[in-house]
Amino acid sequence: MLIRRIATIAATVVLGGFLGATLVRLAPGFGVDEQELDSRLRNESIQALRQSHARERNIASYYYRYLQGIFRGDLGYSHSLQRPIAELFAQRIPLTFRSVGMGLLGGWLAALALALPAGTYRLWDLFSTFLSGLLLCLPSAVIALLFLFVGGSVSWAIALVVFPKVFRYTRNLLVETRAMPHVLMARAKGLGPVRILFWHVLPPALPQILALAGVSVSMAFGAAIPIEVICDSPGIGQLAWQAAVARDLPLLVNLTVLITVITLTANAISDLGVAAATPQLAVPTRA
Repeated sequence: MLIRRIATIAATVVLGGFLGATLVRLAPGFGVDEQELDSRLRNESIQALRQSHARERNIASYYYRYLQGIFRGDLGYSHSLQRPIAELFAQRIPLTFRSVGMGLLGGWLAALALALPAGTYRLWDLFSTFLSGLLLCLPSAVIALLFLFVGGSVSWAIALVVFPKVFRYTRNLLVETRAMPHVLMARAKGLGPVRILFWHVLPPALPQILALAGVSVSMAFGAAIPIEVICDSPGIGQLAWQAAVARDLPLLVNLTVLITVITLTANAISDLGVAAATPQLAVPTRA
């Protein structure tokens, strides 16, 4: 299963990077450098700028050279930022990973803290549902603006984006699990709510919660792009925005591959956790 997952990730990364490069290449305005708008440049300088992008016009040859460079440890050069892409990643990835990691931790802790007692206490359920619904209506950019005004951390902004989505799914899952027959029987036998929660409610719900954990990684990275741009945090999200505005094909391809690897790896780890946590309910028997 592990080998199959690794092969799937590798194939998806190659295909995703090629399709991402193709979409950028076919987008209107590709190959037009903002420096060409400088009226101080002579015609020779403008022609030199256009020739510097000529090697990127053929997507197949460009991507072939890109894959060759990866095996040599060369991720290419950013035209817009005038720096090696490997150097940009080395500086920005740790900041984004720290922000996303803290945001995921904060969002999950808040979601679980409100979802676990939600099905037991009516007023608590109404309050937590109202709070999550309110945050769910706010786009990531609006949350980033609020934190920009108050001087809050990027991690907390990401946590507020992750929290309502995780809470609603977890809350509904726990409510459905509490209505299962074995939980009703445990309650009828007089078991306490804490023991029922940890021994009879959480174990059946654990595989689906682990699956949600893998999906939440994609949510957090998706939210990090507008949040880092608006809050001026020099991470991968801000770098992706700058690359998209400048139509920097080498940088965009590397960012596509990076986010694809992170998403697929998180989902693969989640699937392996689900497979390990799911009990073998049925044993095949001979006819």
